[in-house]
Amino acid sequence: MTAPVLPPRETLTVEFKSDRAKLSDRELVEAVVCLANAEGGELWLGVEDDGTPTGLHAEHRLLTGLAGLIAARTSPSLAVSVTPVEIGGVALAHLAVPKAMGEVATNAGVYLRRRLKHDGRPECVPMLPHDRASHATRFGLVDASAQPVAGARLEDFDPLERERLRQSVQQYGGDRVLLELDDEALDGALGCTVRQGDGSRVPTLTGLLLLGREGALREHVATHEFAFQVLAREAVGFNEFRRFPLLKALEWLETNFRPYNPERELLVGLFRVPVPKVDMGAFREAVANALIHRDYHRLGAVHVRLADNDLTISNPGGLVEGVTLANLLTTEPRPRNRTLADAMKRIGVVERSGRGVDTIYRGMLRFGRPEPDYSATDRNNVVLRLATVDADAAFLRLIVEEEGRRGSALPIDSLIALAALREAKRLSPEDLAAHIQRDVLHAKRTLEVLLEAGLVEAHGNTPRTRSYTLSVRLYDAVGDKVAFTRQAGFTAIQHEHMVLNYVKQHGQIRRAEVIELCRLTEEQAKQLLKKMKQDESLVQHKTRRAAFYTLGPRAS
Repeated sequence: MTAPVLPPRETLTVEFKSDRAKLSDRELVEAVVCLANAEGGELWLGVEDDGTPTGLHAEHRLLTGLAGLIAARTSPSLAVSVTPVEIGGVALAHLAVPKAMGEVATNAGVYLRRRLKHDGRPECVPMLPHDRASHATRFGLVDASAQPVAGARLEDFDPLERERLRQSVQQYGGDRVLLELDDEALDGALGCTVRQGDGSRVPTLTGLLLLGREGALREHVATHEFAFQVLAREAVGFNEFRRFPLLKALEWLETNFRPYNPERELLVGLFRVPVPKVDMGAFREAVANALIHRDYHRLGAVHVRLADNDLTISNPGGLVEGVTLANLLTTEPRPRNRTLADAMKRIGVVERSGRGVDTIYRGMLRFGRPEPDYSATDRNNVVLRLATVDADAAFLRLIVEEEGRRGSALPIDSLIALAALREAKRLSPEDLAAHIQRDVLHAKRTLEVLLEAGLVEAHGNTPRTRSYTLSVRLYDAVGDKVAFTRQAGFTAIQHEHMVLNYVKQHGQIRRAEVIELCRLTEEQAKQLLKKMKQDESLVQHKTRRAAFYTLGPRAS
């Protein structure tokens, strides 16, 4: 087993503890709890805050029982692994602390969490009640939207919002059974109220967010706020904050966004296809997701910000446990506010399968725009950026024509594949697997279906060397035949000529240069060089990384 390496400094997941004066058991356990309630990490005992190893106290040299002590003094018991480490003759202890799947406290009832200060240095702070509630919702242990709101009454519901809800069911094609229910039954069906022990009904967080009067929301749900901002060349064109209930909020945001979302039309056959600056389906889904899945235990507004080159939608509360940037497209739905999310699905506002992210991707990619960008998302906020670049009319026309031929929308994986090929020119199944967030076998199946449809072409004779490009038909359709010849499909003979010409000009060539010259994968370049050696067009000198090739006796 490789010995742990001492990090250069403390971070969110690295804690140094001096042991020169014998660190108390209480301080050690609190430090471990602090790490566990954040992202987990490692605690180095016997190291100063500046990273200087000063060693373990004499009474801590025997590490047997340290893991048991921590398990006995944490609730629920926390299992850490303890490893002795020696650096420059100085004895240290390395404690690997797992991330807690919930909350962990000391057996004295102390809850701590680790965070970064404004200067980037870590610190341990108490977990206050709202921190604990937020932590529980992140792990799906508690559904805050199903809980009754203290002090709220049925009189806080606005009859106009109830009528708006019924109209929304009709407008968005929601569950029409809801239209047949009276007010009390409707509230119960959507989780807007819960019954108390005495039989009385009280509003839940879901109820106030859907039906609450604005004054009641200000009083009882102080964290609920959203903003719409328009920035044109850094000048503020629109900047308003509101606390409307959610259905009214969505209408208000959409109404105010439309004047900034110009639309033109593209004629495809006999049909006129609208081409907006931002697809309204993607806009509605993204905004609704931000309002539904935000952390209502945290202060901060949902921001919808339109700038010169993009639309950014952000909300307080990071991704819930189990959802990452690497599985957004494939993970099962894990709503933070389950009751609220279910209610919005039944109303019809958001995608009923829970795959709303597909709607956002589709709304970007079918217009030939870049993929939705979640890269600025962190532990505390989800940030979505939608580029507002001009649509690729030729690409859109091809998508519309293919969907018309099929009689249905392209599967999202196929659409991602075509968009990725349009951008990268050539992809292997391994490359596509990263784009669609699935395994290589699924990526191969996706490409083979597109191959059968005549939308892509395959290159390479074996599965290991096979790569794909958009078909010549697609390049013809956009009037760029040269690009197909240059980027998409050099034949093996053309590759050989390119390599030979390079060697004649430069005297030799290496595999990395073949990869760059012919735009091949490493395996494809390896096979090409092997064939040219067998044909005696090239002669290999040296082996492995030092290998290079010169002209052979049969080089033409």
